[in-house]
Amino acid sequence: MPFNEFITHSRQRVDRALHKHISRFNAHPRLLEAMRYSLFNGGKRVRPILVFASAEAFAESNSYSDRAAIAVEAIHAYSLIHDDLPAMDDDDLRRGQPTCHIAFDEATAILAGDALQAFAFEALCESSDVNKEGIDARTQLEMIHILSHASGANGMVGGQSIDLAAVDQTLTIHQLETMHRLKTGALISACVRLGAMSSGLASDAQLHALHLYADAIGLAFQVQDDILDVTSSTHTLGKQQGADAALSKPTYISLIGVDAAKQKALQLHEQALDALNKFDYRADNLRHLSAYIIKRRS
Repeated sequence: MPFNEFITHSRQRVDRALHKHISRFNAHPRLLEAMRYSLFNGGKRVRPILVFASAEAFAESNSYSDRAAIAVEAIHAYSLIHDDLPAMDDDDLRRGQPTCHIAFDEATAILAGDALQAFAFEALCESSDVNKEGIDARTQLEMIHILSHASGANGMVGGQSIDLAAVDQTLTIHQLETMHRLKTGALISACVRLGAMSSGLASDAQLHALHLYADAIGLAFQVQDDILDVTSSTHTLGKQQGADAALSKPTYISLIGVDAAKQKALQLHEQALDALNKFDYRADNLRHLSAYIIKRRS
């Protein structure tokens, strides 16, 4: 299908899967409301879309691809709840809406984030779709390991820790890229690997090529974020414009300027495309997603 239709279809698909799984929870109503609020507040769903696109580079995505997609989106939602907290970035807006701790309260926001993190691994652990989709237990365990590694101290959380420590500090471009490869890139890389593995058809060589692709687009995503933080309005961004500068955080813009950052994003896009050279037309949505990441406006 055309890329725009693929984007729309993928967003609808992951939303249906999230609604289906969240509806099974028998938790305190306020906690569930906060979880739903953070999951369904207008996110672009880039990460689950990457899962589907990666799976479909090999075959039709399946019900275990759905599980991988909701797992990565749950991790992403949890991370945003915690990032916005007063002890972290202290943001009032997320996607144009009050952040979770503003809409509810700080304690509920923390618990909602905790619950979404646990939900992600619960989704991957369930076995009902595994045999049906030809996923063996070893592959399932490896997928759980990939997501846990990308989400924790060696990935997203580790990158966030470096980010907090970097306030009012001067980083080299290498240090900045290391931070972003952990904070943003690790989960994006996990999305691409999980999607491929959910097909049950990816070879080690293909997974390596996809790792190179994901490494490039993960960094490009953050470069574009830094560009948008200084070139877009609060209304367009859905969060406070200039927030990074206000917090004295090092960014690509502060280190190399807007023009060089735009050139960097284009170079990373070309690296991503080069990594997919040995893939056929079935990887075209991955190619389109690389361009989408550096052309997005919010």
